[in-house]
Amino acid sequence: MDTFELFIFISLLISTLFLILNLVKTRTQTTSKSLNLPPGNMGWPFIGETIGYLRPYSATTIGTFMEQHISKFGKIYKSNLFGEPTIVSVDPGLNRYILQNEGKLFECSYPRSIGGILGKWSMLVQVGDMHRDMRLISLNFLTNARLKTHLFREVENNTLWVLDSWQESSSFCAQEEAKKFTFNLMAKHIMSLDPGKPETEQLKKEYVTFMKGVVSPPLNFPGTAYRKALKSRATILKFIETRMDERIRKLDDGNDLEKLEDDLLGWVLKNSSLSKEQILDLVLSLLFAGHETSSVSISLAIYFLEACPAAVQQLRKEHEEIANAKKQCGEKHLTWDDYKKMEFTQCVINETLRFGNVVRFLHRKAIKDVRYKDYDIPCGWKVLPVIAAVHLDPTYFDQPDHFDPWRWQSPCGISSSGATMPSPNYFMPFGGGPRLCTGSELAKLEMAVFIHHLVLKYEWKLVDSDQAFAYPYLDFPKGLPIRIRHLKRSC
Repeated sequence: MDTFELFIFISLLISTLFLILNLVKTRTQTTSKSLNLPPGNMGWPFIGETIGYLRPYSATTIGTFMEQHISKFGKIYKSNLFGEPTIVSVDPGLNRYILQNEGKLFECSYPRSIGGILGKWSMLVQVGDMHRDMRLISLNFLTNARLKTHLFREVENNTLWVLDSWQESSSFCAQEEAKKFTFNLMAKHIMSLDPGKPETEQLKKEYVTFMKGVVSPPLNFPGTAYRKALKSRATILKFIETRMDERIRKLDDGNDLEKLEDDLLGWVLKNSSLSKEQILDLVLSLLFAGHETSSVSISLAIYFLEACPAAVQQLRKEHEEIANAKKQCGEKHLTWDDYKKMEFTQCVINETLRFGNVVRFLHRKAIKDVRYKDYDIPCGWKVLPVIAAVHLDPTYFDQPDHFDPWRWQSPCGISSSGATMPSPNYFMPFGGGPRLCTGSELAKLEMAVFIHHLVLKYEWKLVDSDQAFAYPYLDFPKGLPIRIRHLKRSC
């Protein structure tokens, strides 16, 4: 946030503060007297403890704010975040309870600014029947049959398109390359756009501006990132609408449904009754979800593996065996059977998601009065299940501050390092319950295929100190600069 945005933001907070002071104070005191709330500190009126909660910190930690609150109040505590009274949970039992009771006791409740920029029909902010219908569209399109064939080939093609562009001994920002890979893949997957084409590059440029606004303060004034993002959003939606209208005209001209492009946009037009506005918001939200989480996950894998040569060595051995077997059979492309052989790769993926925590917490609210472990969660209160805090808790993961893929390796429950294998009950990188991420399998496939070709083609080193920070979204401040060297043996 620049100086002007900060000044406007503070001014708005101050002007609002005195108007709602008495309302918030009365509401909190009345609730506290009648219910057994968890311990905690409500902070300042309206802004509460939001500034402290969102202060940047290393992504492989839970941050000073969370550490201090857990130490003082325990794993379930009350606060005032995002302008609302809130129950914060780093208790895995309560987190699972919240996610499993989606639509019954709790529902999704993201800040209004998220809906303002992603759209009111975005799958991220929808609840109830509309979310169910949009989720079914995504699930029906991302079937295992489609993953194993069409999508698998596109993942590999886009991986090679990016990796083959890297020059010997060159240095570049790995995070930007990961974003290039995932954006091109999603653009192809959703609208059949080819990488490197002028229209794809222009859309990518608008999308970068859009993303900066999604993670910025919602200040709709000239010059702010949020205002620029709203403008880019309109441009992106116009682009999608044009592609949609072209396909609708084909249908009106009597073209066979089967001749529509084999992508998500075509699938929605053929198989749903959504309105144009709903389709536009759905496509935009899937482009956002499919690009951001996967690109950050791949960047984290590159970062963690660079500091863990033993893991790279074991990965390279696994993928050389796969590559040699394919060479003997005269096969060129990876298959689903090859993917299933990437056992240690899956350990690396799990550990990257656990240690890096792309999605750190979720936004929910209670839609009924709830009682859990003698604590009351009042109807209407916000609830934040903090997934990252469980993943980094030594109670549930041995030496959680170490990148240890081997912890996931043994089916007998003991890893090669002697640590107990983590329980799946404590590992929720893709959320859980009815809102479990529909693209989780595609995301893991992207990571596995990218890692396969990366370790066979290159060695890499960081050329400048950098690390992932939570803002609370994850980002590498310097873009994760690396230098690569071609391996003599590549596939």
